[in-house]
Amino acid sequence: MSVLSGTSSLTEVQREYDDCASYAEDVDLGKARRFVTACRILLRRSATDMIKGSNQARFRVDLLQVELLTAQRWLEARDPDANAGPAATRPDLRRFRGT
Repeated sequence: MSVLSGTSSLTEVQREYDDCASYAEDVDLGKARRFVTACRILLRRSATDMIKGSNQARFRVDLLQVELLTAQRWLEARDPDANAGPAATRPDLRRFRGT
């Protein structure tokens, strides 16, 4: 179960992101799952541009999307439960004869 939820503060989500960013170095599937969750929440909560008076900041959502995709691929390659769905079957038509 995830540590984060809809009631988690932005600070808590950012802390989880930072704490779990070492999933690959630690080879930790649990950290990778938590990192993916933190990325998803940050993406949904993040604005790309923030303007207040003459101050302006731009958040690079595209970099966060790359981090999310990288973590998902890493997790899929190592998590036996990620590929627990039905195996793909391909028909063998070598001996098929049309009528």
